[in-house]
Amino acid sequence: MQERQAAQGARRDREFEAFVAGASGRLLHTATLLTAETPDDNPRARRLLTLALAHTYACWDRLRGEDPYNRTRQYLAVRFARTAWHQYGGLGRARPHPGSVLAPLSPQERLILVLRLYEGVAEEQAAALLGLPAERVRAICDRATATLLHPPRGPAPTVTGGRAEAVAS
Repeated sequence: MQERQAAQGARRDREFEAFVAGASGRLLHTATLLTAETPDDNPRARRLLTLALAHTYACWDRLRGEDPYNRTRQYLAVRFARTAWHQYGGLGRARPHPGSVLAPLSPQERLILVLRLYEGVAEEQAAALLGLPAERVRAICDRATATLLHPPRGPAPTVTGGRAEAVAS
């Protein structure tokens, strides 16, 4: 009996290690996009991924044919949303790294944009995961995409002495 349990435990560990070896790079990139940190300095993303992988490992035996990547990504997204809610009083603006491409977006916009465009999660699935109507997910994704494609302009130049000078902000 103990030998059988030990063998099952060893098999479980090998399966999980293989999953982590194959999926952790993409999941870390997803977490880094969510937290809007830089790839070389992403402690919040690494912590988020560690928690998601620990949760997946704890549930490994109960997956029963379910895709562990989807489960981990789902936990990653929910954990990010919950953390953003508690730290910033809702999915309002966090202080992302200014060098991040996704820095202009709110955490909610980043979450939906990453799920929809980077991870390829269907609109209905993202809506169900986040408890939002599909129309709201579509609107937030569209707004986030527009913000990234057409960033707000800087301050208008002032005209003094016949030539334009940029206003220092």
